[in-house]
Amino acid sequence: MTRPAAVPTQSVAAPPTTEAAHIRKAGPWQAPDGLRQIPIWPHGAPDMARTPQPGENLEIAPNPEAGPGGTATAIYDVSAPTMTVFPPQGRNTGAAMVVFPGGGFQILAIDLEGTDICHWLTAKGITCILSKYRVPGSNHYWNAACKCHLTPRVLTSLQDAQRTIRLVRAGAGALHVDPHKIGVIGFSAGGYLVAQTSNILAPAYRPVDAADRISSRPDFAIALYPGHLCRDGKLFAGIHVTKQAPPTFLLQAWDDPVDPVCNSTLYARALDEAGVPSEVHLFAKGGHAFALRRTPHAVAIWPSLVEKWLADAGLL
Repeated sequence: MTRPAAVPTQSVAAPPTTEAAHIRKAGPWQAPDGLRQIPIWPHGAPDMARTPQPGENLEIAPNPEAGPGGTATAIYDVSAPTMTVFPPQGRNTGAAMVVFPGGGFQILAIDLEGTDICHWLTAKGITCILSKYRVPGSNHYWNAACKCHLTPRVLTSLQDAQRTIRLVRAGAGALHVDPHKIGVIGFSAGGYLVAQTSNILAPAYRPVDAADRISSRPDFAIALYPGHLCRDGKLFAGIHVTKQAPPTFLLQAWDDPVDPVCNSTLYARALDEAGVPSEVHLFAKGGHAFALRRTPHAVAIWPSLVEKWLADAGLL
């Protein structure tokens, strides 16, 4: 059987920098004060035997767009995935959202597309679960569980994403969230995880406990400047969109230099053909990895568009 080409390696948008040097630190990323990182696998993550594990480390770069003295943090070589729960501030809407930061499956932009997003969501009464999913490995092979071609780095990330959604749903009572109001939001490579978890419902790993008997399908999905979905003018064959996919919000800029806008347009078309309701916003300017950065472009209004979409769906 001829092995198709690997999932295209996505370019990683470097954190904004000044002339100041980046700082590289050995050791795992630590959750903000008062919050606890929770390992998502009780006996270690699966499918890691043949994957190099050099040890998690951080790169901290100056980020003037985050304000005076602001920085941007990237996590490398994650092999021990976790989730960090950010409780809602003020009124609890009962909704929860799992956040998948981007980084081309090579790094995790943990603050720009992680903690910053959680602070915005919790201010709206949403419980936020920040996923620190695995980003190791390379190579390409057929995965029988999802019946699709995956690289180990994409497979392990999908395993972590599915497991995290299941754990949130299993622990809905303790988290004070509605198990039918659990959504996902992802950026760049994290947007690809949004599409995967929306459409690959079969477990991508062997069950490890009772939580794995619970559905990993999100109840709603949000993808900003998603990557890996568009290949040779077609939707990547690893994503088979069906009517089971959840209502979806898509947003991207036409001038995105990293992930072409076809990642959103082709996925939106597939959702429409499957009868899945979606809302799509395409902006002329904005580039890539804008997240909540300060920008003069109209794309900066995207949080209010998401909030309106969530409100219309009865989630706020």
